[in-house]
Amino acid sequence: MIELNTQAPDFCLPNQDDVEICLRDLRGKWVVLYFYPRDNTPGCTTEACDFTEAAPDFSELDAIILGVSADSTKKHRNFIEKKNLGITLLSDEDTSMMQEYGVWQLKKNYGKEYMGVVRTTLIIDPEGVVRAIWEKVRVKEHVAKVKEKLEELQKA
Repeated sequence: MIELNTQAPDFCLPNQDDVEICLRDLRGKWVVLYFYPRDNTPGCTTEACDFTEAAPDFSELDAIILGVSADSTKKHRNFIEKKNLGITLLSDEDTSMMQEYGVWQLKKNYGKEYMGVVRTTLIIDPEGVVRAIWEKVRVKEHVAKVKEKLEELQKA
């Protein structure tokens, strides 16, 4: 897993519109980077809708919200249209970026082991340094905690 107060690994991934988004191009902005398992599943839908609802607040804090999963850009487009989302979703179909960030891990469910995404959120500062990490995120009230931490970091 990536560590606090270290440089976030650079990445370039396609968004839902097949436009490449690179971390280096976001320098000067705060980035809320959240990793989630799959589009159109209950927890992931709640998280995406909560981030969409809070997007204006994050925008006022000069922060961009990026969601990352292994779903295709087409699946992301369908998810955004179906749930009327107002956030950017990035596609890491080969999981290389998620592996670099350490969120692609061995998981267990009903006695089966498989590789998958551990729901994780990071706050990256305008210089590209990781300032906050939430691992194994519980979706309920998570977005409010992220916003609160961002405000606190900006005051420091």
